[in-house]
Amino acid sequence: MAYDPSIRASDADRDRTASLLREHLAAGRLTPEEFNDRIDAAYSARTIGEIDALLRDLPGIDLYRLPDAALTRVPRQQQPRRPRSGGGHSRAWRAAWAVWFAVVIICFVVWAGPGFVWPLWVAGASGAVLAGSWVTARALGSGSDERGLPGRRGQGQLPPR
Repeated sequence: MAYDPSIRASDADRDRTASLLREHLAAGRLTPEEFNDRIDAAYSARTIGEIDALLRDLPGIDLYRLPDAALTRVPRQQQPRRPRSGGGHSRAWRAAWAVWFAVVIICFVVWAGPGFVWPLWVAGASGAVLAGSWVTARALGSGSDERGLPGRRGQGQLPPR
């Protein structure tokens, strides 16, 4: 959906605008009187166009480096695509497999003798659980975020404007 200034503003839009105005006041771009006028107008704004008019003469700032590109005013079709991470090759998955391997090696060192090879039960059961999680994460497309931490895509995202 393309950007339309006549769309009704939400409470989240008004709160985000108030936060931006506070940052501009703190940076010295607004006087306290201008800030009071604009904050009153922000909370009484009915449309996105009215909110944008309050910020038009101020530079665009990124308050918190929001995690989702859908929170911008750029239509989703015009946003650059981020490459999908492979789900199975992130640092977190490599660390999980390294821990599994270390535990299996320790079990075989402790066993180190004739008789029933019980470390195979440890290796097989825990390896099957880990492999199942890994395959499921890859199949669902939820690998990791840009830091390499496991996570699920799609949570906490607002629909595009």
